[in-house]
Amino acid sequence: MRLSTKSRYAITAMLDLAVNGTQGPVTLADISENQSISLSYLEQLFASLRAKGLVRGLRGPGGGYYLAQHAGEISVADIVCAVDEWVEYTRSPAYLSKNSESSLSSTRGLWEDLSQQLFDFLADVTLADLVQRGEYRGSAPRGGKPGHRFDGVRGRAA
Repeated sequence: MRLSTKSRYAITAMLDLAVNGTQGPVTLADISENQSISLSYLEQLFASLRAKGLVRGLRGPGGGYYLAQHAGEISVADIVCAVDEWVEYTRSPAYLSKNSESSLSSTRGLWEDLSQQLFDFLADVTLADLVQRGEYRGSAPRGGKPGHRFDGVRGRAA
């Protein structure tokens, strides 16, 4: 099981914001440079994140984005659900088209349990947890301050 690219980039961008946004708003250009994510792609992601109340923007000189809540209150599941629909394996069109009604009924419980366990795991991991775990490495500075380049989200669920 892999998270979508959209989800992985959103988690990575939010982690960058959690680490680099402690002194003020962070621009999408800075995140784009730090994480090697296209600026236009970040704009799409942050529109979804803003709509779900996970980030706030500040316009004008010195503007950028900041977390709308404390990093300990934003779970990885919140981020995934903001940018992607949560995958329900038992309702996936690809799954439904490949399986007969009898096989659906015999495996439905397995896929429902898997979906719930994945969601529960991601709901228990917050941005603060990821920062604390130190799952990042240093990169080029941002505005004279150390920036961070993340290798993506690693671990059991990614």
